[in-house]
Amino acid sequence: MSIGEMGNRSIGDLLAERVAIAPERTFLVFESRAGEVSELTYAEFDGRVEDCARGLHALGVVAGDRVVVHLRNSPEFLVSWFAITRLGAVMVPSNIANTAGELEHVIGFTEAGFAITEPDFCEVVQRGIDAAGTDTTTVVARGRLAGFFAFDDLPGLSEEPPPRPTVGGDDVAELLFTSGTTSKPKAVMLTHANCLRAGLDTVHCLWLDENERCLTALPLFHVNGQGMTIMAAMTVGGTAIVIEEFSASRFWEQVRRHKASQTAIVAMQLRTLIAQPLSDEDKDHSLRKVFYAINVSDQEKQTFEERYAVDLINGYGQSETMTLLTVSPVASPRRWPSIGLPSPGRTLLLLDEEGKEVATGEVGEICVRGERGRSIMLGYYKDEQSTAETIRGDLLHTGDNAYADEQGYLYFFDRKKDMIKRAGENVSAIEVESVLVDHPLIAEAAIIGIADPIRDEAVAAVVVVADGADVTEDDITAYCKERLSRFKVPTVVAFETELPKTSIGKVRKDELRKKLEGATSA
Repeated sequence: MSIGEMGNRSIGDLLAERVAIAPERTFLVFESRAGEVSELTYAEFDGRVEDCARGLHALGVVAGDRVVVHLRNSPEFLVSWFAITRLGAVMVPSNIANTAGELEHVIGFTEAGFAITEPDFCEVVQRGIDAAGTDTTTVVARGRLAGFFAFDDLPGLSEEPPPRPTVGGDDVAELLFTSGTTSKPKAVMLTHANCLRAGLDTVHCLWLDENERCLTALPLFHVNGQGMTIMAAMTVGGTAIVIEEFSASRFWEQVRRHKASQTAIVAMQLRTLIAQPLSDEDKDHSLRKVFYAINVSDQEKQTFEERYAVDLINGYGQSETMTLLTVSPVASPRRWPSIGLPSPGRTLLLLDEEGKEVATGEVGEICVRGERGRSIMLGYYKDEQSTAETIRGDLLHTGDNAYADEQGYLYFFDRKKDMIKRAGENVSAIEVESVLVDHPLIAEAAIIGIADPIRDEAVAAVVVVADGADVTEDDITAYCKERLSRFKVPTVVAFETELPKTSIGKVRKDELRKKLEGATSA
């Protein structure tokens, strides 16, 4: 008998283990946008999951079904996730910034038979369902809306216990949409073993224990919040503290009041935190570790650490590997600006264009040796070509470049993929370009990322309009807002009579970037 990493356990098995060991221990602390705080013990959370699973099954959810979850950070998000997977179904988390067109793709591509959302998003979700033409049942959580099933009423739909199909580590737990190199986001298939590994990676890399209070204000529809807070806390039997929405003016007080011992932030959050008025209480907190990922300057790092008296732990990961690939050592030299050493059990290679390992100090693509559905994703849902391009043999090609020093510390260099990093979100240049060139008055368009002092990179559009056409910056912005999430909408628009190209017709984005960054800094 062959036993893979993480055994043959599901995330539901992990919850059951925690309930058996310490049912009255606090699992979840939630603070809403209004400042209301609620708590659930492990036993109470498990009861909520069981009730939700019973109701979802009464609605018709069975093993293999895809269920879209379009919710803000909330207990309902987590209850839905564990209830869906308890039935052997698959959660499809949706970015709450998604437009109706983007939801049409999420719902239609996954053929989701069910969606869970909240009143604020009902209209856009329903428009996405209508456009997809699917027979999708919508459940409304965190409030009620006429004509829709209410999440709070689910337990009363049936008195029969929900079925308990056999769910193991190799089964898909979620389909996570991620920006990529195609015009439409791809759905990463993450298994239960992937999710369990994410929690264990965080525990090992950050030296977490059963007293941990892991806080996040990052969205739960991304892997960071799921892996580094929820799965990490549950792995050690600690407490997950979930903030509904990040507020720079409130965040540090929340860290202090909830006695958080560990958190993760992105560069945009760090910059807005150090921009807040100084307080005598800045150093008064229980944080032992703050994880972040690349993209801050030496001065920003020094300012943050000195002001808040806490070390930043740099690292690197991605959705296709369900979080951490490298982390700066907790107790060893961190060698800033290194992204650290491979996390325990990980083997990383830096390869050149021919697939050969590069020498120390030379730049190569970060590739991860792993097992599909265990240490790396199972693949891209319904996309064998992209899966084959990304996973070759036992190596997952990240599309990111780095170099290593003589002791094996890695240093991020750049993105091989045409990606823009904006305030913690990945934006596919090709996706935005495909929207722009569909405009009847736009002949050509190129999307590039340029430096932004707060959000890492700004999305910049360089547009060539059709002969005789009259198109303004406002026209382009309005057009994109109707079709793209707000974080994908260009905030810089420039017009050119033609795009610079190489001899084989490839747009010279380096020239465009240099020209735009020169103009914005002038």
